[in-house]
Amino acid sequence: MFGAVVKMKHSTKKNIGLDESALLGQLEELARSLGIQVRFELIRKEGASSTGGLCRLKGEYILIINSKASLDDKIQTLAMALNRFDISQVYLKPGLREFLDKFPVQTQLALEQD
Repeated sequence: MFGAVVKMKHSTKKNIGLDESALLGQLEELARSLGIQVRFELIRKEGASSTGGLCRLKGEYILIINSKASLDDKIQTLAMALNRFDISQVYLKPGLREFLDKFPVQTQLALEQD
């Protein structure tokens, strides 16, 4: 994976006018529009917990999110993964870009396949 997801203390409920379920849906939609496969799977790791992470398999980006994670953790995992890509030229619904801007931008990854 491209790094563990670090839990941030960003509130997903304020400033965008969406409930958490709608926000999660918009983030999933954005990921899929960028060609990122989003999968919710049970992640079992003895002695530690993980909300998930981004990986690249055979040239395809896959974001695996722990299906047992809280809704807030799922949103944060998606937001942090999306911030690894240049989405500056992608249309986002009102408030979504503002929300994503609250998360740290990590090393940018290319969306095109090798």
